[in-house]
Amino acid sequence: MKRFMTTGYNASSFQLATLMLRLGAGVLMIPTYGYGKWVNFAAKNGSFYDFMGLGGPVSMGLAIFAELFCSALLVLGLFTRLATMPLIVAMLVVISVHDWQLFDKHELAPAFLTMHLAILLLGPGRYSLDAWIAGRPKHR
Repeated sequence: MKRFMTTGYNASSFQLATLMLRLGAGVLMIPTYGYGKWVNFAAKNGSFYDFMGLGGPVSMGLAIFAELFCSALLVLGLFTRLATMPLIVAMLVVISVHDWQLFDKHELAPAFLTMHLAILLLGPGRYSLDAWIAGRPKHR
């Protein structure tokens, strides 16, 4: 019981938690949001939200880039902090489009935003391609 009540730092639990956070954020975003937009691009790009006057097709392309490709980078743990930045912007746009209603039917956007901010702050963790690349010996 004492083990469950401790507030001390456990490095292996932290590393496992960062992996789970990355995988959860990436895997949950890809099929419904990123891939869903990609396969429906032709049908929906004309009516898609016009972000900063870029036009519907460009805005939808940027959303697909973030939600599909950047989420895949999160799953791999590759360029992790860089990949979270477009995802954070995408979630802020989604939240703003829905008039900042954080607890309505669009409550997944604030949840994803929270996960992406946590990943940005925590980094990729030990179980990532970023860590593997950083740990490789350098050849001169």
